[in-house]
Amino acid sequence: MNYKRITLLAGHYGSGKTNIAVNMALDLKKQQPNTAIADLDIVNPYYRTLDSRKELEEAGVRLIVSPYANTNLDIPALPQEMYAIVHDRTLHSVVDVGGDDRGALALGRLTPLLREENDYDLFMVINRYRPLTRDVQSILEVKQEIEEAGRLPFTGIINNSNLGAETTAQCVLDSMDFAYGVSEAAGLPLVMTTVEERLYDGLKGKIDHLFKMKLQARPVDWIR
Repeated sequence: MNYKRITLLAGHYGSGKTNIAVNMALDLKKQQPNTAIADLDIVNPYYRTLDSRKELEEAGVRLIVSPYANTNLDIPALPQEMYAIVHDRTLHSVVDVGGDDRGALALGRLTPLLREENDYDLFMVINRYRPLTRDVQSILEVKQEIEEAGRLPFTGIINNSNLGAETTAQCVLDSMDFAYGVSEAAGLPLVMTTVEERLYDGLKGKIDHLFKMKLQARPVDWIR
């Protein structure tokens, strides 16, 4: 994949943004030596990005999260380190924006500089199998809420339709018409369809812009 300097991921809660962000950051690191992943969710104190800290650090990916991540403190403050995303133009970043419009409020603080440099993508992650985003209209409503809260327009759609461990290759194939329907209704390109690595070989060549992902491990003491 060809990345802009800053790649932002947003969408409905549970759409799978964090897992995609981790995989994208590891992929981006192969292309750009100075790579970071940032978790912009300042509302939810449990930061899933931290679940992959060991793998990210071993790969040399800089991890930027709130100092209160994975604690029981819910302090809606954007850490100063987060501004490196927009201030350090040698840094290539993947940013996990929080779910829905509440999470996108933090994005609004970075928006003026993102617009000024204009070297970003904001991708909307969709999952047709989530209860609250099973139809195009629901997704368009979430899209509008996020764009208004973050004051930044989406530039593309990522199809992350899955049923977790129960996902089959047919589940992914069955989601494609829906994903293209969202793309058409939103007036945005479908930039990729994600697939777990165990299903990748069986779908390669059948779906355009297929992105192979390793599922993010959850520690046994992880609480949501």
